[in-house]
Amino acid sequence: MSSARPPVLDLSPALVAAAKESKAWPFEEARRIIARLETHGPKSPVLFETGYGPSGLPHIGTFGEVARTTMVRTAFRLLTEDRIETRLLSFSDDMDGLRKVPSNVPNQEMMAAHLGMPLTRVPDPFSNEYPSFGAANNARLRAFLDSFGFAYEFASATDYYASGRFDGALRRMLEVYDEVMEIILPTLGAERQATYSPFLPISRKTGRVLQVPMIDRDVAAGTITYVDPEDGETVTTTVTGGAVKCQWKADWAMRWYALGVDYEMSGKDLIDSVKLSTRICRALGAEPPECFTYEHFLDENGEKISKSKGNGLTIEQWLTYASPESLSLLMYNKPKTAKRLGFEVIPRHVDDYAGFIEAFSRQATEQQLGNPAWHIHSGNPPQIVSPISFAMLLNLVSVSDATDKAVLWAYVSRYLPEIEPAAREKLDALAGFAIRYYNDVLKAHKHYIRPEGALAEALAALDAALAALPAQSTADEIQAVVFDVGRAFFPDPAKKGPDGNPPGVSLDWFRGLYQALLGQDQGPRFGSFVAIYGIAETRDRIARALAGTLAPA
Repeated sequence: MSSARPPVLDLSPALVAAAKESKAWPFEEARRIIARLETHGPKSPVLFETGYGPSGLPHIGTFGEVARTTMVRTAFRLLTEDRIETRLLSFSDDMDGLRKVPSNVPNQEMMAAHLGMPLTRVPDPFSNEYPSFGAANNARLRAFLDSFGFAYEFASATDYYASGRFDGALRRMLEVYDEVMEIILPTLGAERQATYSPFLPISRKTGRVLQVPMIDRDVAAGTITYVDPEDGETVTTTVTGGAVKCQWKADWAMRWYALGVDYEMSGKDLIDSVKLSTRICRALGAEPPECFTYEHFLDENGEKISKSKGNGLTIEQWLTYASPESLSLLMYNKPKTAKRLGFEVIPRHVDDYAGFIEAFSRQATEQQLGNPAWHIHSGNPPQIVSPISFAMLLNLVSVSDATDKAVLWAYVSRYLPEIEPAAREKLDALAGFAIRYYNDVLKAHKHYIRPEGALAEALAALDAALAALPAQSTADEIQAVVFDVGRAFFPDPAKKGPDGNPPGVSLDWFRGLYQALLGQDQGPRFGSFVAIYGIAETRDRIARALAGTLAPA
């Protein structure tokens, strides 16, 4: 399991001073926590919490909460010069009752037979490897967080309730029962008001989580009384020791109160829940945490990604085609803006991440703190990047129909005969991602056009110009030839050429080039592509395009 201790930070005076001025959102959030401590008094450790409901498989949004909270925690540590201890607690609400069967799990009938049971009492539908459905999903979450190296502690609601860790807070909830009801009831419909209670007893007979009204309560004894809906028996039970759990909004507030949570994130759909839980937390007698609301990821249909539906990209799918660091970049970028999350976003984030890493060492201190790489790597970004972009590798896979990395290395080794071992390792991993991504995602959507008219003439001219170049021509020399041919056949008087004078080159030239030779509307800087792929190989491809053997009949 990952260590709960975060990595060592560079606390140089220049870095701390720059952090105090940084406008990067994690530093803005960290300053809110510091202001909280200044208002309500010093505290150590400062507790950062993330929540997870294991009623479905962990998804990218779940990972995002831990990644983003880690970024804020790191910013806080730098601003306070790491003089205040911090903890990050990943809390699983695994005592919640199973309300519906997720559509993306096996053994649906078995799961349906356990509706209403706490998630840690529903059998594992996958392989019986774990004692429960909740435990299986918790293990999946921890395995991923561990693989990324997050510094966190894991907590189970079932363990905390059963062990008595929440007993004091539950007794306090009983003491302020009327205040909690006054906060919640106005937000409910008449039918729900009649059955609502902040406490959900666990049936002694069936083990199910019961949503029943209270007919009596004894604050001194720490008990509640209700009528069992399954047989009509009047039951009195303690609120401690795991005999009950709290309703969602009351549960969230109780947890804040019991644990002393200082900071927590949640999605836009929970804005009203945050407001109510905040009021309940204050009724309990504690100051609620600083809360941050992020926007949701949307699937290709514009719908919110749901762990029960299983729509949108999964963690496993992203990591099939790209590194965890590229996924962290997705989490860093504009957390308050909704984003569509489909396969098409992966290549851009892979290459954007590499660009941020490459730029980091050249930047001034204040720029480094605004660079996502600093936040993704908790202040210690690596220095090695792949010498060839992911987009370029995808195009090499496309033209070579590569299914293993050896094919790509044949081109790369000719273009880069000497590569440092670390860079070679990065490139080799990226090549594997590119082959999988192209063959699984892009290949079926390729559509070549057969060049005609001006495009056919321009390609023939490009072929002749490439033939006149030395075999070892540089990417810039090849690009100049590509530009000259485009200027001759697809001039754009509104644009300027390399000499500063019009005409420039119309985008129609490059679009036609990509459509005829690569089967796509956009592509790489063509001179760089030819330098890696080879002049002879590119000429052969031009010949095939002109002959119509690339385009479908």
